[in-house]
Amino acid sequence: MSQFFAGNYLGPAFDLFGAAHIGALIFIILLNLFLLRFTNASDATKSKIRWTLALILLCNEILWHAWNYSVGTWTIQTMLPLHLCSLLVWTGALMLVTKNYAIYEFMYFLGIGGAIQALITPDLGIYGFPHFRFFQTFISHGLIVTSGIYMTVVEGFRPTWKSIVRVAVWMNVYVVIVYFINTAIGSNYLMINFKPNTPSLLDLLPDWPIYILYMEAIGVITCLLLYLPFALKDWRGKHRTNKDNTSRLESISK
Repeated sequence: MSQFFAGNYLGPAFDLFGAAHIGALIFIILLNLFLLRFTNASDATKSKIRWTLALILLCNEILWHAWNYSVGTWTIQTMLPLHLCSLLVWTGALMLVTKNYAIYEFMYFLGIGGAIQALITPDLGIYGFPHFRFFQTFISHGLIVTSGIYMTVVEGFRPTWKSIVRVAVWMNVYVVIVYFINTAIGSNYLMINFKPNTPSLLDLLPDWPIYILYMEAIGVITCLLLYLPFALKDWRGKHRTNKDNTSRLESISK
């Protein structure tokens, strides 16, 4: 048990797409499929689910900060809730409790898009299964994805084209703010001031600041892909309506 919270973990390092990694991803998928059965549940039941998800998100994040403090790695340069997923843990919990649509827009596009990438390629280093860090990472990012999907499928929320515009505008405003915070305190939140020292996908991109434009493009493409199911649904609905109207006019003309 002492190794579960150990800062200098002596157990197995994280194995990308190893058995534990695949198992965690399967569990998250099964959790989302399980929650779909509550689409027609009572408001009271849905409220309990939302509160449960919110509390797990918050408790997991608080434990994450407590663990970093206990092992001496908590600093303002790394632990402020300025990284996208860290911020969405707190705001996502608020969204779940209050059913706030404005937060939902960011949770759906940025939360699902960003957290899925973090789940596929988590930065865990030496902290493989069954270390606390392993569980914390998959709980945090997994529930960000789950929260966005749950509010969409079970609670009936959905984004619009205007949602993409709002998310894009405010995200760029946020990036500028974080850039100046990074400059002031010597941090690199959102990885916008320089490429991280550890190996990452950013190594495949051009040097600063050009790689930021690539990140913007990837973000836009991700948002469009996430909106695609709704765009197709709207197109089919409009096509069906036009077809019905045409059939009605033809029957009247006869």
